[in-house]
Amino acid sequence: MANINRLLRNAKSDVLVNYICFDNTGIMVISNKVAQQSDMSIIDQYVKNSNDINSLQVEELHLPKSKSYLKIIGIPYYPHVNS
Repeated sequence: MANINRLLRNAKSDVLVNYICFDNTGIMVISNKVAQQSDMSIIDQYVKNSNDINSLQVEELHLPKSKSYLKIIGIPYYPHVNS
């Protein structure tokens, strides 16, 4: 995590990796912001250049494709006077 964050900082990115989770299907990198393609490219190159990982088995990085939504709270609502 520290090495990836150092590479992202060197590239002047606002994205930082907060957590890396491993499971049977691969790894999940949790960041503080949504990663841009340039950020994902930096992470991809780091993973593929690691000695412990076979770069031929690394698939394309991608953002989750869930149908979630963003709930915005704390915005005051004032009804129109004529309603």
